[in-house]
Amino acid sequence: MSAPAALEVTGLRKVFFPGTPNEVVALDEIDLSVPAGQFVTIIGSNGSGKSTLLNAIAGTFPPSAGSLRLDGRDVTRQAEHVRSRSIGRVFQDPRAGTAPSMTIEENLAISLLRSRRSGLRRGVTRRRREIMREQLARLGMGVEDRLGAEVAKLSGGQRQAMSLLMATVAEPSLLLLDEHTAALDPKVAATIMRLTADIVRERQLTTLMVTHNMELALRHGERLIMMHAGRAVVDIDQDRKQRLTVADLIEMFHRVAGEAFAVDRMLLE
Repeated sequence: MSAPAALEVTGLRKVFFPGTPNEVVALDEIDLSVPAGQFVTIIGSNGSGKSTLLNAIAGTFPPSAGSLRLDGRDVTRQAEHVRSRSIGRVFQDPRAGTAPSMTIEENLAISLLRSRRSGLRRGVTRRRREIMREQLARLGMGVEDRLGAEVAKLSGGQRQAMSLLMATVAEPSLLLLDEHTAALDPKVAATIMRLTADIVRERQLTTLMVTHNMELALRHGERLIMMHAGRAVVDIDQDRKQRLTVADLIEMFHRVAGEAFAVDRMLLE
């Protein structure tokens, strides 16, 4: 028996500047069902709608049409700050997921209290501090003994590792990763991706990961979705994905989209 859907996207449509000469159909009737615990990678050329899809799911803006259900609940019109209690998110910019003027301890406390209505003071108890140290130690970046340090003093890689930890420590219903290794140097990016894979697997987190890197998309996750012009044009399961190469994906895109994929260094790193 298949796992119940953690995320149901039905007829999702997003139009920017409707009825004007600048009208853009960013999402065009997207249907997507993601079983609980599934790790999905999403690829596509620039402007294909990948990040717009994550923004719509996160509640950054309301859809023009369609519906979104998370763990069986209709969240289509739910405010972003309410939805964030159930959704963890890591952005491309390492600075986006942390509060730089606050300490490591305070940032993690906020994450631990993501789904609770408690004050920050309750978030930094001795037991929670122990949990923080345990979680930070697994990053292998030497920050577990720096709980009182301001996040602004961390390197980009350390901050992105912090963002990943903050997004997952409360075990959200859904994890959204938007090119979260793209701004890092290759060595740090590989470390963050390894941590991502370990955390997603251990906690069985339902995950959507947007990436330009086709090799990453093939190497990670149980399912691959290719987007073009606001549509999900290819949906590949794990068995088929394991047999594909980057060249296969490029040819597939050309076949379904009718144009060449803009192959650049980012696709093959």
